[in-house]
Amino acid sequence: MGSFADRHGKHDAGVTRARGVRSRRYARPRLCRGLEGQLTWGIHVSLAPTWFDPAETPGIITPFMVLYALHDGMVKPMPGQPLAPSLAESWSGSEDGLAYDFLVRKDAKFHRGMALWPVGKRAIEKTRRRIVTLYTAHR
Repeated sequence: MGSFADRHGKHDAGVTRARGVRSRRYARPRLCRGLEGQLTWGIHVSLAPTWFDPAETPGIITPFMVLYALHDGMVKPMPGQPLAPSLAESWSGSEDGLAYDFLVRKDAKFHRGMALWPVGKRAIEKTRRRIVTLYTAHR
């Protein structure tokens, strides 16, 4: 039977020539100089409002690209170190993996520069309780 192009006498080369389309050579992207330490992401997704809230983010990988860019976790994956310190200076976990203790860095700050301590202790605990409450409500 053959493909549509075979049946109708249309092949890629013929169609391209008939339309006058020429292949283009695209220029290599230019590198910006002087931007050490800056990471620019270009992703093609439709953002969902729940992706901005760690407590409501669905358990799929795409929203975590947004969360990693907006929020700093206690620990985070880094090249060569799956659990690198971030907000946590150090941490320990129970043998069953159900309980963790984090020692949060004393120099950690909120995005507007306000010191995390002593205000942050309440904010961290409030966020933790909210996540646990939402998680147990949906089970």
